[in-house]
Amino acid sequence: MEALIKTIVKPLVENPDKISVEVREESNKMIYHLTVHPEDVGKVIGKNGRIAKAIRTVVYAANSDSKKRIFLDIM
Repeated sequence: MEALIKTIVKPLVENPDKISVEVREESNKMIYHLTVHPEDVGKVIGKNGRIAKAIRTVVYAANSDSKKRIFLDIM
């Protein structure tokens, strides 16, 4: 899942080497924390959060086989 998130975000940002994804697993959910360079935050979020919503939609759809719920936080 981390590779999928990085693959989606990498073409959107100016500093692809500053992308990091950290995973925190809890009993019934997995939380992915996406961190990008401060200059790229707006590009990842998009106007009115449209790009962030699209990224979350793809990540949630890719997790259809798991019983744990997925959350994606953009820091």
